Amino acid sequence: MSFSILACNVKKEEKGELPEVDVDIDTEAGNLPEYEVNWADVDVGTKMKTVEVPKVVIVMEEEEVEVPYIDVDIPDGGEKSERTIMVEAEVTGNEHNLDIKEIWAAKNNLYVIAKLEETEQDIGDKKMRVSDQVSLNAPDLNVKYYIVGERPDRVFNTRYTYLSNMDELKSRLDNPKKIY
Repeated sequence: MSFSILACNVKKEEKGELPEVDVDIDTEAGNLPEYEVNWADVDVGTKMKTVEVPKVVIVMEEEEVEVPYIDVDIPDGGEKSERTIMVEAEVTGNEHNLDIKEIWAAKNNLYVIAKLEETEQDIGDKKMRVSDQVSLNAPDLNVKYYIVGERPDRVFNTRYTYLSNMDELKSRLDNPKKIY
């Protein structure tokens, strides 16, 4: 007798027999039926297949626009060089605005403080990068970046320190000077 259960074949190999029971409680060992079970053969791997994959192309064009410019003179600060100070965040859910609000100087450090605010505009299941920048002409200084707002749940956003408010940063610094 043969029958199939789900994805396997079961074949009875030997007939079974129940134990014989005597009234005076003497018993003989019984013999359960034996079965050979052949399971399905499953192979797991990969194969090449042509599928539609969305591609996003971003075209960057150079345009002349007015950007904030900060020129810093520090006594005995050395030679100045121009560079771009930029903050970025990668967001999902709704569009966000990211704006550099202030730059503070304390000792040989610059503290760039930006604010990240969520808008009402839904972006669906997409992700979006927002940024802001200023041009800085100054001697070589350590630049530390802080964003006031909730850190979006993206790996990209681990590059900056996120704060709940600017007072949180002010309490850590020794009388910084606002330069922007």
